[in-house]
Formats: sequence, structure tokens, C-alpha cells
Amino acid sequence: MNLLFPIAYAQEAGQQPSLTYNLLLFGGMFFLFWLILWRPQSKRAKEHRDLVGSVSKGDEIMTSGGVLGKVMRVSDDYISVEVSEGVELKLQKSSVAAALPKGTINQI
Repeated sequence: MNLLFPIAYAQEAGQQPSLTYNLLLFGGMFFLFWLILWRPQSKRAKEHRDLVGSVSKGDEIMTSGGVLGKVMRVSDDYISVEVSEGVELKLQKSSVAAALPKGTINQI
């Protein structure tokens, strides 16, 4: 029966890791978490905030839903986007995903 379930004999108490080792380990894990997750996310959020703040009348944009259009009016929280001649949509500024170069919509 010892082949399937080996017997665990009592061992002597081992040496506990030092406090500096634990602090270095915790600090290293926190640094990696910051480097891999927080930093890139805050960078993307800042770029999006700058993009939304720079939208002005006449810009061609793409929304997060994939709608392409030309900005007709800009207010504090909303923009009016002309998606076709005579068709305007009111959208939240935060839905802007990208600013397109001038003339992109005419080429499509």
C-alpha cells in the first residue's frame, strides 16, 4: 500500500524566510503588476481623453460602433455626426474611437 500512498514522516521545523525577502517579493510582484497592467491602461486612457478633447467641427471620425462620419457640431458632452447627406446622429463624445485623415470618407 505504500506504493500508492507514501507515508509522510514528521520533519524538523525549517528556517522561516526573512522579512526582507518577503518585502522584496511583494514589491517585485507589485512592480510587475504596475508595469503590465496599470501603466498601459492609463496611457491608453490618456490618449483617448486627448483624442476626445481635440475633436472639432469638420473632423472625420470613427465611433466605437464602427460608424464613420463628419463632425457637424460639438458641445460639452455630445457631438453631431453627419453619416450621410442630410442624416445626423447625436453621439456622446466618449464614443469616438479614432480621428480619420481628411478625405477618408470620400475615398470609401
